[in-house]
Amino acid sequence: MGDTFIRHIELLGYEKRFFPSQHYVYMFLVKWNDLTEKLVYRRFTEIYEFHKALKEMFPIESGDINAENRIIPHLPAPKWFDGQRSTQSRQGTLAEYCYALVNLPHKISRCLHVVNFFKVRPDDMSPVTDSQIKKPEVFLLPKDAKKNASDITGPIILQTYRAIADYEKSSKSEMALKAGDMVDIVEKSESGWWFCQLKNKRGWVPAAYLEPMDGPDESEEQEPNYAGERYVVQKSYTAVEEDELTLTEGDTIEVIHKLLDGWWVVRKDESTGYYPSMYLQRSGEANTPEKSELRNRSIPPRRSTIRNAKSIHKQSRKQISQETYRRNSRKYIQSRRNMKANLQNKANIISEKNEQEENKSKAQPAVPPRPSKDLIMNRCTESTRRKIM
Repeated sequence: MGDTFIRHIELLGYEKRFFPSQHYVYMFLVKWNDLTEKLVYRRFTEIYEFHKALKEMFPIESGDINAENRIIPHLPAPKWFDGQRSTQSRQGTLAEYCYALVNLPHKISRCLHVVNFFKVRPDDMSPVTDSQIKKPEVFLLPKDAKKNASDITGPIILQTYRAIADYEKSSKSEMALKAGDMVDIVEKSESGWWFCQLKNKRGWVPAAYLEPMDGPDESEEQEPNYAGERYVVQKSYTAVEEDELTLTEGDTIEVIHKLLDGWWVVRKDESTGYYPSMYLQRSGEANTPEKSELRNRSIPPRRSTIRNAKSIHKQSRKQISQETYRRNSRKYIQSRRNMKANLQNKANIISEKNEQEENKSKAQPAVPPRPSKDLIMNRCTESTRRKIM
């Protein structure tokens, strides 16, 4: 076994291709121990042949000797004819298979057979295609549907974006761009890094360098939420620009605007500013190895720092000033304080009323007047009358 091994395999979906004939390939994002991420394509028949060879290499773990010892996951055999329906319905099983595979003992999950099968091949970098025939159709598997294969999306043609400036990559997992390049978006991450493909190249690109073809992209961004969502700072950052915030690991803040370039507007007390979203984690959420790994990546550049950016749109992106964020935040915070004060006053009034009613209920009953001697002689028993005589 070598030092290289796979940490995670994520099924992204599948492609319907039309050259040299119609067929289907599954798309996998393979994350390696050197923190690189590679996109590979495999037919199901290839995956099944890989699975059969793996079982032969580890007969005990595959249950061939004793079924009770089986730990290698099951994988159904391919059908005589694999169409789109079977390709789609198989995704849930295949996603679970990959998850189980990388979590097997190291002698299996890190063996050369597994490592070599998921290594990038030349046709992964340059898929066989023909410009005279239909462009491949991509069917993505939504993140919230990976446990339910019935929720697979319909046919998706990937969104095309344009590079607004030259970008030089700084790691192997990124992709360099020239101004005007047209890229297809495979995955949009909240971190501000998007996984793109350009002809035979694929890699991560800062979202700040991309613009949609039909106009400024603020329509894709959420509106500011001045109520704020509670997040915890997982990694410290020192502000470089005036409109950024310096925060320390462990700080609790409120996110008030999530922006596509991965720089979110956050509020700490009454101060607001930009902060890298990849360094934040929603309050109460558990940490994961994937999130920890993401924080070790470089921060994507902000839109405002891109020099020589050239948009094809006459209308530029709208940008909210920090003064507007601060002013609206102060208004919201003040209204929240007033609401709390009103609720407290109402609670005090109700408490006072309850206390008064409780005091009334505790009051002693009045003592009735002593009956007169004539009344006793007329109405009481002989025994009582003797006592007053």
